[in-house]
Amino acid sequence: MSQRGEGRLRAWLQCLAALIWFFMARSMAHRGALALATEQWVPLAEELFLAFLLVVGYSGLVFWLNGQLQAVSEQGLTVREGWQKEFGLGLALGWTASVLTVLPMALLGGIAISLNLHLASWGLLLVDATFFALWALVEEVAFRGYGFQRFLDATGSWSAPVVYSVIYALIQAQLPGSSRSSFFVALIFNLALSLAYLRSRALWVSWGMNFAWKASRGLLFGLAVCGNSQHTPLVQGDPLGSFWLTGGGFGLDGSWTAFAIFLLLLPVLYKLTRDLDFRYNAPVFVPGGIAVDIDASARQMHQSAMGPEVPAAPQLIQILPAAPLEAAPQPKSREQ
Repeated sequence: MSQRGEGRLRAWLQCLAALIWFFMARSMAHRGALALATEQWVPLAEELFLAFLLVVGYSGLVFWLNGQLQAVSEQGLTVREGWQKEFGLGLALGWTASVLTVLPMALLGGIAISLNLHLASWGLLLVDATFFALWALVEEVAFRGYGFQRFLDATGSWSAPVVYSVIYALIQAQLPGSSRSSFFVALIFNLALSLAYLRSRALWVSWGMNFAWKASRGLLFGLAVCGNSQHTPLVQGDPLGSFWLTGGGFGLDGSWTAFAIFLLLLPVLYKLTRDLDFRYNAPVFVPGGIAVDIDASARQMHQSAMGPEVPAAPQLIQILPAAPLEAAPQPKSREQ
């Protein structure tokens, strides 16, 4: 019991260290981006710096505090068999959630779309796609990486997804234009991503889902993402309709439609990750007891039941005498 208590206390301290490093890295990334990048490239540089600081910082904690040599893999970014399919599954789920959220708004309200097909816009499209990929990666490493895993070790229950979802929703609530609905959308969205991690024990499904949910709305439909509508170089969408459908200026992250869609997506996600859960969460049966040589044991029981074996009498070997040698012929004398 003392060892269990010490283990949980150590996990709590590691979780606290991970949270402290997240806020420190966030501040350093913001200041570094402002100092090194121009205004146009500040968002991309900030996400790039933050992703680097989080992965490297958490890798140091994994190596120093937990003694794990494969520090990046231990955070959930393990390159294992089928990881591409897991990422693709996340992309499909995120795209489905985006379409199901946009469709009611388009049918009941409408979207005024303007296109910008200049050659420079296509280059910016790749840059913005990289931005959304880094943004999603930062959230996955921060809210389902090292700190989240240590919280699981400390509590040993499913309270970690709830607590980290509340923290994520509170951080999202600090963004301009956030509302009560955006708080609950962020809460249910993070719960879905945490479920994806718990079922697969890796970040591939949740990263793909997070990236597709953000990038599809911003790059393909031209809608605001968490109140930011600057990352839509080709398509600019202006939603029409009531607030509970569109989320207002904050985007679909603040609509009650998105909350309902992710609530319905939870059982679907649970079912689609059944094979991953069986593969990576099924208990491993470790043989116990004392190793026994069954053949030797059976042979010993047979000998004890039959008694000692009487050695067989040695066989007599008869050695025949050698044949007599013929006498050598005598030389004849001179007289003869």
